[in-house]
Amino acid sequence: MKTSPYKIFIFLLIATISYGAVAQDDRKNDKAKDSTDLKFQYLEEVQVAGFGRKDSLSRSNANIIIPTAILSTEKIEAYSPVELVSAINEIPGVYIQRGAINTNRITIRGVGSRTLYGTNKIRAYFNGIPITNGGGETAIDSYDPEYLEAVEIVKGPKATAYGTNLGGTILLTSKEVAAGKTEFNSSLTLGSFELFKNTIAVATATEKWAVNLKYDHLQTQGFRENNYYNRKALLLNSSYKFNRHSTVSLLAKYTDYYAQIPSSIGKTAFEEDPTQAAFSWKAAQGFEDNRQTLIGIGFTHQFSENLSNSSSVFYSYLDHYEPRPFNILDEYTHGYGARTVFTGDFKLLKKVVTFSLGSEYYKDEYNWKTIENLYEENNGNGSLEGSVASENLELRSNFNAFATITTVFLKKLKTQVGLNFNATEYTYRDHFNTGAANKSADRNFKPILAPSVNLHYTFSENLLGYFSFSLGFNYPSLEETLTPDGIINPTLGPEKGYNYEVGSNVFLFNRKLSLEVAAYFLSITDLLVADRIGEDQYIGRNAGKTHHKGIEIGVRYFQKMGREFTISPYINSEFTRHRFIDFTDGESDYSQKKLTGVPALKVSGGLNSNFNQFTLNANFLHVGEMPMTDSNSLYSDAYTVFNLKTTYTQKLGKRLQLQLHLGVNNIGNKKYASSILINATSFGTSEPRYYYPGLPRNWYGVVSLWL
Repeated sequence: MKTSPYKIFIFLLIATISYGAVAQDDRKNDKAKDSTDLKFQYLEEVQVAGFGRKDSLSRSNANIIIPTAILSTEKIEAYSPVELVSAINEIPGVYIQRGAINTNRITIRGVGSRTLYGTNKIRAYFNGIPITNGGGETAIDSYDPEYLEAVEIVKGPKATAYGTNLGGTILLTSKEVAAGKTEFNSSLTLGSFELFKNTIAVATATEKWAVNLKYDHLQTQGFRENNYYNRKALLLNSSYKFNRHSTVSLLAKYTDYYAQIPSSIGKTAFEEDPTQAAFSWKAAQGFEDNRQTLIGIGFTHQFSENLSNSSSVFYSYLDHYEPRPFNILDEYTHGYGARTVFTGDFKLLKKVVTFSLGSEYYKDEYNWKTIENLYEENNGNGSLEGSVASENLELRSNFNAFATITTVFLKKLKTQVGLNFNATEYTYRDHFNTGAANKSADRNFKPILAPSVNLHYTFSENLLGYFSFSLGFNYPSLEETLTPDGIINPTLGPEKGYNYEVGSNVFLFNRKLSLEVAAYFLSITDLLVADRIGEDQYIGRNAGKTHHKGIEIGVRYFQKMGREFTISPYINSEFTRHRFIDFTDGESDYSQKKLTGVPALKVSGGLNSNFNQFTLNANFLHVGEMPMTDSNSLYSDAYTVFNLKTTYTQKLGKRLQLQLHLGVNNIGNKKYASSILINATSFGTSEPRYYYPGLPRNWYGVVSLWL
């Protein structure tokens, strides 16, 4: 696929303008800039300088323009070392349904709830490298919580510099050590269902260079049949500073995991014996075998005190093999791209204006074929390859150019205006059929311009308010554009949404008590719906409309009870009203029905406490009932799960430190569905398989050594 001329033009235009600013700045050589203006920091839409820098949307909480949710290291460590999903589920507006370690579906403010398997309609990055593929799918299950320093989530299409996806953006950042330090850490985790996890990390840094190397091995039998999981991963993150202006960095991550698939089960099986796997998946001994590689090289340069650039190139590879009862999927994907961001500031009418200007290009080559599965003829030995049923190649490219301008009016009012340009193209090659039966085709979508406006007003030191407006969109994946006959539907276009949000942060009692409140309205048009044209045959069309409305509240309190005793209770809640406004499926009209697969109520809370060498983390998650069918004729049951973790820390010398962790999840042994397969269909006399059972009560213990 050739790169379009307008992409080259925009990329060169960005570079020309930015380097022009450098030259102008050098000519002026203005060293007498007002010190007050220089000290003022705006919240940029994330400037990632290489792969070791800790820039984020939350760089200065006092100067937030774009509202963002952050999970710090402390919050991640409040859960077990395999519980990143549970930590993220504390965030109001974000809900991850988990069928297994390798089976997750992320919804943000209801967006993505109709995706049957996996996650789309969001975009995710690890240390500035995109981990969302060319089809819009995102998986975060291979990222070990023990090597993450922070998880940051932008809810809705506000992160202009990272695309304007309707669901939002997720930014994962790895740990690193400060200059002048060397650290070694090893931890061993044992727990229920033969849980075994070992993590080893070595990190060292000087003023000029830094190296972070981490290895983790996780395996468990799971509590269900056909539920074994085994993952090994290696992460290298390093940087070298040539001088005070230039730094080069390298990131390399390799993951190899094997995961059996128990799949979803029907109501009777769920109520009587949730440990069983789906019959057909057990008979086929279904699994997925993945080998993933992620490599990135970054370069940052500070041209002057007013202008800098961060650029990177990256490559990813995924080799995926998945025997399913209905066929065997054999696929591999090469992905590559580049990203560049210029940031700086200048004076306009005696005001400091901060700008961000950049572009990102990503392309992947997705090769996949399906093979007949002869497991029924394999004498109970599971899957067996038969004849090739299809063989295809997809070329998927995505180009973003973006710009933001941030400034201050009336001393207390900060404004940020952003614009994102996106162009997406698909090429489909049918390598199986020949002649008239060949389905090869191209699909180039019209470019989209998406604006955003963010306002932040400081009423006082303890009262902040903000307003945000943005336009977002999501392209259908290439598979969604295919008709049942395998032909690309040229009329199918992207979903579009207008997002409005208003919120406030309040601090009371000498900032010991904090209150965060947000209200939003997201109207999505051209919703991708599936018209049934035959038994288990659908054709997509842009005919639906949904309204996503919600209120999110977070309350936190911190009290120091003495020199060695602190206590911090918190509670997060969301109240939503997501509705189909216009949605018909054949002769069925589901307009005004509740949006499928998302709860109207989610509440999480807990208590964090420290006393001398002991830490206590107690938390709970309550998820309300949710419709499992578009007709709202069937609902899942609400559930509440309680977890507890305690930590003991002991110094064994000047540098050696020992930590012992003991935790219990689902203390009440609640039987619940941790994930729902919406609109499940039945085959023959079998029940529809709606339910992925959640983990029963389980324990874990961790021994960690720090040096």
